[in-house]
Amino acid sequence: MISPAPRSNLKKLGILPLIAIIFLTVSGGPYGLEPLLGHAGKNGALLLLIITPILWDIPTIFTVLELNSMMPVTGGYYQWVKKALGLRWAWYEGWWTWLYTFVDLAIYPVLFTEYAAFFFPEIHPYKIPVCLFIIWSSAGLNILGIVPVGKISVFLGAVVLAPFIILFYMAFAHHAGSFAFPHLSLKGLGFAPLGLALYTIMWNFIGWDNVTTYAEEVNKPVRTYLISVFTAFVLIFSVYFLAVLVAQQTGVDPAKLEKEGFPVVGTIIAGHWLGALLSFGGMASALGLYSAVLLSVSRVPKVMADDGLLPEKINKLHPKYKTPYVSILVCSVVISFMVLWTFTDLLIIDVTLYGAALFLEFVTLIIFRIKLPDMPRPFKIPLNVYGLGLMALLPFSVYITALGGAFYSNGKNWLPAVFAIGALLSAEVVWRLILWRRKKI
Repeated sequence: MISPAPRSNLKKLGILPLIAIIFLTVSGGPYGLEPLLGHAGKNGALLLLIITPILWDIPTIFTVLELNSMMPVTGGYYQWVKKALGLRWAWYEGWWTWLYTFVDLAIYPVLFTEYAAFFFPEIHPYKIPVCLFIIWSSAGLNILGIVPVGKISVFLGAVVLAPFIILFYMAFAHHAGSFAFPHLSLKGLGFAPLGLALYTIMWNFIGWDNVTTYAEEVNKPVRTYLISVFTAFVLIFSVYFLAVLVAQQTGVDPAKLEKEGFPVVGTIIAGHWLGALLSFGGMASALGLYSAVLLSVSRVPKVMADDGLLPEKINKLHPKYKTPYVSILVCSVVISFMVLWTFTDLLIIDVTLYGAALFLEFVTLIIFRIKLPDMPRPFKIPLNVYGLGLMALLPFSVYITALGGAFYSNGKNWLPAVFAIGALLSAEVVWRLILWRRKKI
């Protein structure tokens, strides 16, 4: 088995590039929030955007920060679950996360082509070649190492945020007439659209645990993660809230917004030039998200291979850059076959798989509190075991509501939900194959 090369002589991430990577891993800007107004309506959109992060993200962030402060190691959540629950459940955690990230990554090259169509309407027939170019150029960047990804993330993060800062300034500073804040209410919102609205928000807020898989490559990881995660959360929520509020004030048709994205809002407020800037930002967002998420997921197969759960060659490090280049290449091959899926189906599958893996982390947190109460925790949630159990029920309730809404839908939204459940069950099937293979050796 190949051991990881020493990393002490390698450059490590600081606070600013980590904030940028977290921003691009979790968010990448409001791109992807466009369907929310159509699902939740003008009164429900902002209310759900306020409530959902409190119930879904705050417990997740606290859990990730405590676990990462205990074990800031390469592999992050996989290593936490393995120590608390054993190798079998660690396999579940790694497998589910690997699957959900393949689905997640398939979205971004497609989004890139959608926003590029603002400039090049004829790009649609060339969608697949463009997507493949993005996939494999991002693979090359990730092979170069975490520091180049961090530098690119800072640049792309600025490119994503700048058009929205201009949009907010134009909307508020040059607004003529009354500015009506919507009445916050879920009255009249059906169960099925509620589920889709929750899926939309949850997808735009997932990935906090993904940014811990390369903790050993971060300078002073406990302090750096604490500052970076909370800064990124405030930034992400603020941008989302203002983007949806401004879109509502324009009176844009929700169907048009879902189809053409935030560039249509920019066009309404300031003209074609701002729509073009927002489209360019959408392209940068897709590139940044893809590269940042690939950085996190490529570290997980490596640690699974170290434990003999995946072929040993997948954990091979690049001789010069010391990055898991075989894992990066394997991820890129799989994603190359998934870029034909629809956005809505990918979103439902994505969040369903992610939620299952996330709840293993909540279980891990509680088990650590029971079995390892004296293990150093530079960051500790100020709750006892029972309080942690109640805290875990908050994101679980959001998850079940969203999944129930997908099944309740009169359309075909239940099909990706069924597929996602089948993908969850595949972890046990593959685990049995691993055990059978080990007995044969």
